[in-house]
Parts: sequence; structure tokens; C-alpha cells
Amino acid sequence: MTGADRRFMSLALGLARRGLGNVWPNPAVGCVIVREGRIVGRGWTQPGGRPHAEVRALAQAGAAARGAVVYVTLEPCAHHGKTPPCSEALIAAGVARVVSAMEDPDPRVSGGGHEKLRAAGIAVETGCLEAEARALQAGFLSRITRNRPWLALKLASSFDGRIATATGESQWITGPEARARVHAMRAEFDAVMVGGGTARADDPLLTVRNFTPLRAPVRVIVSETLDLPSARLAGSLDQAPLWLMHGPRAPREARDYWSELGAELFDLPALAGGGLDPFAVMEALGARGLTRVFCEGGGQFAAALATAGLVDELIGFTAGVLLGSDGRAGIGGMGVGNLADAPRFRLVETTRIGADVLHRWRRD
Repeated sequence: MTGADRRFMSLALGLARRGLGNVWPNPAVGCVIVREGRIVGRGWTQPGGRPHAEVRALAQAGAAARGAVVYVTLEPCAHHGKTPPCSEALIAAGVARVVSAMEDPDPRVSGGGHEKLRAAGIAVETGCLEAEARALQAGFLSRITRNRPWLALKLASSFDGRIATATGESQWITGPEARARVHAMRAEFDAVMVGGGTARADDPLLTVRNFTPLRAPVRVIVSETLDLPSARLAGSLDQAPLWLMHGPRAPREARDYWSELGAELFDLPALAGGGLDPFAVMEALGARGLTRVFCEGGGQFAAALATAGLVDELIGFTAGVLLGSDGRAGIGGMGVGNLADAPRFRLVETTRIGADVLHRWRRD
């Protein structure tokens, strides 16, 4: 790969990022078409997953696509779905070379797109900025290979890891800049999820505020018995979808109430000691096409997800305030007796946000 290849692929990855949170169940793909060193077409997957990035870029390039080089962040699709395959569109446009960041693990594609292109006489090269592409596609790859979405756990806490005072006061530990960043992050995920305890304590809207996203994230609340406040949630079904995950013990009256309001209900198995099976929760979300989920607690629910090994990324907003051991811990008990048994993550980002610190960690 040349320096120009990496430069144009980097541009395609930047375009792909625009689709995060907007395109599920499809992957967020970016495409750049270059002829004689000049960009003649750009595209990224549109809200709802269509049109695909390659189709958008080809439409912009027009006749200039003939003999051009195409940079795409994921192997062009090879199967007929609601739209014809992008590999066939590239062939019909007469492109000379396709550089893709990675092969698509979806069984409907899985090398088939590259094979079609090569069979048509188009030069194909793969692996350009593959690590960066895999990081961007972590959610889609998780859904395809693990049958569940990528899960990021967000905590806004004091320096000593507390999310509220001893009396439960939590608004606001972090500053306005950090809270604004959280809303921007929500918009890059397919869903925002909390446990029933957080829903009861805060009656949160879980919507994106300060700006209007192209596609509102699904709001997911995990509550075994559907013992939920209704004031804000019930009055906001027109703002964003609401999915409620509950167990067999949820009263029929509660199920009917939320269903009639327009919420979608998921009846899932409960654990013997109480609470829903976290694996069942994540698999149900994956089965519905979600690729990226932004979890905002609470403590017990976060502990259950972490103990089950389902947390892929930690996103922390830490404030320079001390609340002491009588404050409320960000994560509930996990029963960790030995350090070797504790989930570990590697640091990937540290940024100052106003008066607070943002730090992101990923599990290997």
C-alpha cells in the first residue's frame, strides 16, 4: 500500500464514522473514489442503512468512476437484499481498482464481494488501515461474530469512584462540558441502556439533547418486574423508541400498560438469584439488529454485565471531587477475591473535558 492509499482510506474511515448510531443493523461504511489523484466521489452509509456508501460515491462520481480507484472501509457486499450488491455496481461503473480495509465476516458476503470484483478483472487489495477499520466496525463485527452488540459502559464519577453522595445526590458531579459530550456519544450508539434501579431513581429520558440526531437511539430499560416510573418515559414515546426487557414475573397490567403506550417488550429469562440473565439481554438486542449499546448503569446492573464479561469498553468521566466511602459506588459488588480474576481493560484515550477528565478503556 502506498502513502496515497493510506491517506485516501483515512478519509473513507472519517466518512464511515458519520454513520455510527444511524445505520444499524448495517455497518457504517465510508467510500472515496479517486481518479488521477483527484477525489471524484465520496459516500457513507445513510440513515437506516441505505443507500450504501459505494452507491452514494458512484452517484457523485458519475462517468468519472470509469478507470478510477475505489477506497472502501469494508468489503463491498455481494448479496441481493433490499438493494442490488455494491460489488455489481462497482463492476458496472467500470472502476479499475478497489482497495478495501477488511473482509466482511457476514456469511452472505465473506470474501464473495472481492471474488466478484476480481472475476470482472478489477484489481483488489485488502488490509489497508485494517486495524483502524476493525476498531470502527467493532459493533457490527460483534453482532456478526458474537451474536450481540458491542457494549460500552459509561460512568460519571468523583475522583474516588462515587456516582452520588450518601443521600443520593448526583446532579451534577461532572460539569456541563462533560454532560454535553455524553449526549454527543449517545448519538453515535444504536441504543442507550440502563437498569431498572437507575430508571426508578432518576426517571431519565435517555434521549439525545442539545442537538437532533439523524436517528434517535433506542432507549433500553432492563427491569425484571417492570416496576418503572411513567411520568417522563410515558410522555416521550414520540421522541425515541422504548424497549423494555422484563422477566416472567412482570405483572400483566404493567406489560399491557407499556405495550399500549407504544413500547416494545421483551420477555426474557430471569436468574435464580433475581434479575434478568445479562447474556439473554444482549443476545436479544443483537437479534434485533443492534450493533452498539451505550450503558449508563446503574451499579448493580453494571456489575452483572461486567461479571458476565459482557463489557467491551469503559468510558469514564471523572471529576475532581471527593465523596468518601459513604457515597454510592459506581459499580455494585462483583465478588472479586483475587486481582487475577478482575476484568482488565487497556487505556485507549485520555482527554480533558472542561474541568473533568474523559478516559476510555477497551477490553482485549
